[in-house]
Amino acid sequence: MLREIWETATSLDFWFKLFESFKNLGPIAPIALAAIESLIPPLPLVAIVAINIASHGPFLGFLYSWIGTCLGCTIAFFFFRLVFMKLFVRFTEKHPKALKARRWVESTTVATLFVLVLFPFTPSAFVNFAFGISDFPAKKYLPTIYTSKLVMIGLLAAIGQSFVSAFKNPWMILVGVALLVLTYIVSRKVTKKKIGSAMDDEK
Repeated sequence: MLREIWETATSLDFWFKLFESFKNLGPIAPIALAAIESLIPPLPLVAIVAINIASHGPFLGFLYSWIGTCLGCTIAFFFFRLVFMKLFVRFTEKHPKALKARRWVESTTVATLFVLVLFPFTPSAFVNFAFGISDFPAKKYLPTIYTSKLVMIGLLAAIGQSFVSAFKNPWMILVGVALLVLTYIVSRKVTKKKIGSAMDDEK
């Protein structure tokens, strides 16, 4: 019984059909669909953004997806922080490995968090949980999430539109590839900068 409920809840097709029945409510359905991904790890944000873009166009699809994922991340982050954080702190007092993991999260830089969230296949739900049960400042976490999601979903929207346009203009597919390469280069530079700073601190 529980397994069937979980399989249904983690099915993108289930949520898509559910929110399709509320499509007359305007942007509520696509925003809610994107927000759900921040709570349920198996749901792929890439597919959700693709659905929203296909249903509402590149601009509104991007906007609804970004608003939805930011809303979902905010709710999930504060939910884990207010409900589970105290319980997890007690748990880490008895389990050194869990304490080490928590301290690693708390020592994460804003640049590292930005790059982590920038990758489309990073589960938002996992990130929200890990940082929600830590002492990582909310005033740093939320702006970083919003900015990284803005860049990532913007790239997904542009790439999706490029592949759609490729049927009419094959050169447009190069735009999508270029954006992917640009994301990779930026991620590498930020990561190297973080590692270099860490080495300087050790010296």
